[in-house]
This record gives sequence, structure tokens and C-alpha cells, in this order.
Amino acid sequence: MKTQADKQDHAPQLTISPDQRLSFGKSAILGLQHVIAMDVYVVPFLIAMLIGLSSGQSSALIQSTFIAAGIGTIVQTYFCMKLPIAQGPSYVPLGAIVSIYAASGGGQLGWDSVLGASLIGSILVIILGYTGVFNKIVKSFIPQIVGGTIIFIVGLSLLPVAIRDNIYGATDATINQNVLLALIAGAALLLFVILGSVFRKKGTVFRTTSVMVALVVGCIAADAMGVLDFSAVRDAKWFSMPQIPFADFGFSFNFSAIITMVIIYFVLLAETTGTWFAVSNVIDKPLTDKNLNQGVIGEGISCLIAALVGSTPVTGYSTNAGIISITGIASRRVFLAVGGWFVLFGCSGKLAALISSIPTSVIGGVFAIVCSIIAINGVQVIKNERIGEKEMYIIAIPMIITLALVLIPKDYLYSLPTFVQYLLGSPILAASLAAILLNKILPGEKAS
Repeated sequence: MKTQADKQDHAPQLTISPDQRLSFGKSAILGLQHVIAMDVYVVPFLIAMLIGLSSGQSSALIQSTFIAAGIGTIVQTYFCMKLPIAQGPSYVPLGAIVSIYAASGGGQLGWDSVLGASLIGSILVIILGYTGVFNKIVKSFIPQIVGGTIIFIVGLSLLPVAIRDNIYGATDATINQNVLLALIAGAALLLFVILGSVFRKKGTVFRTTSVMVALVVGCIAADAMGVLDFSAVRDAKWFSMPQIPFADFGFSFNFSAIITMVIIYFVLLAETTGTWFAVSNVIDKPLTDKNLNQGVIGEGISCLIAALVGSTPVTGYSTNAGIISITGIASRRVFLAVGGWFVLFGCSGKLAALISSIPTSVIGGVFAIVCSIIAINGVQVIKNERIGEKEMYIIAIPMIITLALVLIPKDYLYSLPTFVQYLLGSPILAASLAAILLNKILPGEKAS
């Protein structure tokens, strides 16, 4: 299968390749900057708020989510796809989770129905990977022009979120302070990337730690402004027992809930494919049939583990592709450290609180640059293709759909039928489907 050119001289030069070994200390430090940039705690926080969980239940869900992300990352990176992929909780199932929870009567029974449906759906995903069905779909429907467009819209869809929600919409401080903090963090990142380029091999340390330094500089600036709040860290416990299945929660199997979650898993697979293409492009390693099949299996196993520890479905995070591109570090050992950090945070309330205390605008300043890098990687893939009239529409229409859905009023979205909400609630999914359909429907130019 070819989703990218055989030789990609445009790919960013990697300082450390995926299979290259790094020391434990370096892996831990470099892995931490991926963890910090991922905002893993946001999804469980939103779920807790939407379904009205108590503070104790919210903390338990956040813990479970960290543990699920950690184990899922290790499974995907070292045992299944074997590429530098970090798993984290997906935003896609939010609406479905709320609907299933409410339709099942809420409370513990409602949550058990969510976990039961997630469990069955994840098993189906594993079967799709083992049988190779999903791989056949990708081979048939995602050629290079579509793959490049998907990478581009992944970055494009995340960019408004980084600016609107993480910077302008942050509640940590005033809007002026938020914008200033984002600019400071972004400028620190750019400065260290420039230093890394100027000093070349001697400047490797600047490039590889650029994301971490940018976040630290942003936090120092936030502290100087008086908007850095570590009170939650002070009050949190060093060690907290994670949830135990059948003791702290159970599984309830409801047919309509299972069907709903199965649809969500197909959405997740379509969305995570964009992440796989993005990472594949950044590390200059085209996806093989084996990669895709094992990636689907890894996705299914990760979601199965998430359900078993009492959390929600996880998926590959595209943020990490941008960080790899900026730092030049693609070692799988770093992502093993990412998984280890997540598990550690899941067992320590104090460490998890430390991550969640970083001002949203600081993360937004770094995140905006990361999203832009992802989008540019997509453009690099697309430029290898001859752009005729058909290709123009394959790129342009998904771009319009992406921006339209990112900017869609939430009140209008929630007024639509549930299935339509699932489809339009994920700009990446809707735009990816548009690119695939346009590639199949539009006639190509006739050979002269």
C-alpha cells in the first residue's frame, strides 16, 4: 500500500529515529514534555461536569483515564503498531457517553452501561484488526492525495481550538494575560528551535527540550502575573488507589447503548487514521498493511483496557506528531516513558494535579504551533501529487467542512438528531469522509 511517496525528502530530519535507544533519564525527560502537552485530564473533567459526578468520582475518573492512556500508549508503541504513538482519551464519544448515561437512568447503572458498551465495542475493533477488514478499507479509499488532505485537516481542525478555547477562552486569567502568556510560551518555543538550528549538532539539546522549556517559561511568567495556582497540588494526596473493576464499578450491557458505541468506534478509527498518517509522514516511514492491522488491534486493546479500568475510549493523539517534528525525537523509548508517566500520574493525585495546574493559555501557545506543524506536514504530502481540478476539490471541500464544523454554534449542533451530532461533532471525521467520497465520485482527468 502507498499512502505517501516512496521517498519523502521533505520529511523533517530526525535527531533520534523510532528504534534508536535513549538512556532512561533522557527518555523520561523527553517523554514528560509529550505528557504535559497532551491535556489528558480535560476529557474526564468534561465528562464529570456533563453528567454531574461528585468531586471524589471526578478524581477517580481522571486517575483511571491517566492509567488507561499510559497502558494504551505502551501497548500501541511496543506491542502493536510499534510506531511512536501516544494514546489519550477521545473527545468524540462525549455526546454518546452523556446520552447512554442519561438513557440508562444515570447514577452507577448509567455509568456501568457506558463501560459495558465500550467493552463490547472495543472487542469488535480488535476483530476488525485481526481480520484485516479495516486495512482493506484504507487501501481502497485513502490514496496519497486523500491521506495528505486528512493530515492537513487534522492540524487545521485543532488550530482554532488551540487559539479560541485554550487562549481566548481560558479562565485562568484575563484575556490580556492569557494572550501574553500564550505569546511568551510560543516565543520561548521558537527561540529554542532557532537555537537548535543555528548550533546544529551542538544545539540538539535546545531543539529536543524546546516544548518543555516553553511550558516552564510560560509557568514562570504566569507566576509573575499572579495567576499560577498550585493549591490543588498542595491538597492532593501523593498516592491514591485506582478504581478496581467489579468492586468500584461494574458492566451493564444494553443493546441500544452498544449499537451507539459501535458507531462511535468506527468514528474513532476514521479519526485516528489521520493521526497515524501524520506520525508516519513526520518519521518518514510509510504505513504498511501490517502497521494498519496492528494499529487497529492496538486501538481496540487500548479501549478494552480503558473500559476495564473504568475510563472512556482512548485514541492516538495527533499532538505528538507535531512535537516529534519540532524536537526531532521519535524514539519509541520516549513513548514508553510517556506511558510510564501516565500510569504514575494515575496513581498519584499530586502529580496529576501538577499537570492540570499549568495555565491553559500556556499550553495553548505551544499547542497552536504544534497544530500548524501538523497541517504543514499534510501540505508536504499533497505537493507530491499533480493538483488538477479533481484534486483541488478533494482538498478544498474538506477544508471548508473542517472550519465550518469547528465554528458551528453548539446550540444548533445539539438540536440535530443524535447520529448527525456524532458525525458533525468530529470535524476530522466529517472532512475525512468528504475527501474519501470526493476522490471516488469526482471524475479524473482523461489521459491525452
